[in-house]
Amino acid sequence: MFAVIRTGGKQYRVTQDMILKVEKLEAEAGSVFTFTDVLAVGSDAGMTLGTPNVAGASVTATVIAQDRLEKIIIFKKRRRQNSRRKNGHRQCVTVLRVSDIIAA
Repeated sequence: MFAVIRTGGKQYRVTQDMILKVEKLEAEAGSVFTFTDVLAVGSDAGMTLGTPNVAGASVTATVIAQDRLEKIIIFKKRRRQNSRRKNGHRQCVTVLRVSDIIAA
């Protein structure tokens, strides 16, 4: 069984026991987080699409950790002007393990 959820402006196809990195959520490590914004639910029997969400469907996940991704280097240069700018950024993410998919 799988589900398509939306969080942080992105869509993710998740299955049970899957480890997932999403944009930072306000949750402590070890707590349970429930996604109610489920766009589709599928299994061997077929697939249910929502309009826009599947009514009564939810996905529960356990928060493993609050983490940060590797550094992304931003380098801007204007040629022949002796103008250079180097900057770095690390995005904050929440690491989740999907524990249960509930279809309506």
